[in-house]
Amino acid sequence: MKEEAQSPVLVIGLGRFGSSTALTLQRLGREVLAVEQDAHLVQEWTGRLTHVVEADTTNIEALRQIGASEFDTAVIGIGTSVEASVLTCANLSDLGIGQIWAKSISVAHGRILSRIGAHHVLYPESDAGARVAHLVSSRMLDYIEFDEGHFAVVKIPPPLEVQGKLLSESRIRDNYDVTVVGIKSPGKDFTYAEPSTYVSPDDMLLVAGQIHRINRFAARP
Repeated sequence: MKEEAQSPVLVIGLGRFGSSTALTLQRLGREVLAVEQDAHLVQEWTGRLTHVVEADTTNIEALRQIGASEFDTAVIGIGTSVEASVLTCANLSDLGIGQIWAKSISVAHGRILSRIGAHHVLYPESDAGARVAHLVSSRMLDYIEFDEGHFAVVKIPPPLEVQGKLLSESRIRDNYDVTVVGIKSPGKDFTYAEPSTYVSPDDMLLVAGQIHRINRFAARP
């Protein structure tokens, strides 16, 4: 068996979420088998994805016929039918898939998916909405949330009070209880931040910390 990080991935559903997932996995060098019940979507993605098959994944026999049980990882991107999503998840669980990632359209849907075997439940719409809200309401240029809304990593221009100083001089951790983990200067790649790192007005900071503290730091002019 291949290591999980390199093993093929089964992607079910070729809507916006599923197709984006499949394309990205393929670009990352992963082998992908994409499965879709809609013949028009199968036709649309044939040639753009290496392996695309038409099948009804609510039928466990159909999953067996396409070799689903040989996969260690599956992504369920079905978003138009809660019933189809739930039945597909149950079938994959019965087939013994080691890692099932499933898209959910509501908290109740996600709770059901977890109970019937999904190891990771994704809320792409609500997660995207929360991310946009943080970006719109602050000076953040990018925002990634972890730990169920308690911790985040953000990209932000340096506040005036830290510009023209070494990180050790600006005392960001002491004053705001957040950590600058990386810095990007114009024309250069991101590098790890150190106490001796000099911060210029044109730099970008990668900052990690609890969300309420990140928001407080990001609100500085």
